[in-house]
Amino acid sequence: HSREKTSSLAEEGGKVGLKVNVPKTKEMRVRYGQNALTNSIGEEDIERVNTFQYLGSILSTNGGTDEDIQARISKSNQAFAMLRNIWKSRSLSLKTKIRIFNTNVKSVLLYASETWRMTKGLQDKLQTSVNKKLRYITGIWWPKKISNEELWRKTDQEPIIVTIKRRKWQWIGHTLRKESSITKEAFEWNPQGQRKKGRPKQSWRRTIHEELHQIGMSWNEAKRTAHNRVRWRATVEALCSTWNEK
Repeated sequence: HSREKTSSLAEEGGKVGLKVNVPKTKEMRVRYGQNALTNSIGEEDIERVNTFQYLGSILSTNGGTDEDIQARISKSNQAFAMLRNIWKSRSLSLKTKIRIFNTNVKSVLLYASETWRMTKGLQDKLQTSVNKKLRYITGIWWPKKISNEELWRKTDQEPIIVTIKRRKWQWIGHTLRKESSITKEAFEWNPQGQRKKGRPKQSWRRTIHEELHQIGMSWNEAKRTAHNRVRWRATVEALCSTWNEK
């Protein structure tokens, strides 16, 4: 069936002058159908891959969060290194340096973080990356000592998990307020087929429901609340305040 659909797509596209570039086309299968026949267009087979990059984010057969976060850390490291003269400058105030850090480094690190399936290990990786950079900017590194909380106060930062949760729930609210969109439909979509035995793997959507449960709100209540921007902002702050309870 997948071969037929792929061929049909190529055929219909050809009717309006669109041609599928097979060498640049990749196929990725998530969980099921790994042993199925390779897709093809005409006589050319489509390469099957385990990961690929789309719009700056990495997608993979296991969701892509782990790979995407590692890629974002590497990109933020590069952005940070390019601004080394800024961090060493004595003519710029710490406040100015932190503003540059937020807009030019932290924004690179957290690109697409709204869709990440966070775990404690990934959270620690991100926080460690941010803390190292903040310590460099402030000139506080080993053997000098400072607690993370004091470092965050000094640089007007919050725990990275709080920033990610705030961005995520602000984006969810924005999406829920739309009349209709593919993203909004995806919130409600359930894949067909039978689930494998055993405890289901933690997913982004399960995390959403768990976080809502912590503040005593259901998904249906959240959908209604999102249309009231004032109440939604209060809901987002309530969700962010639960970060240290996990």
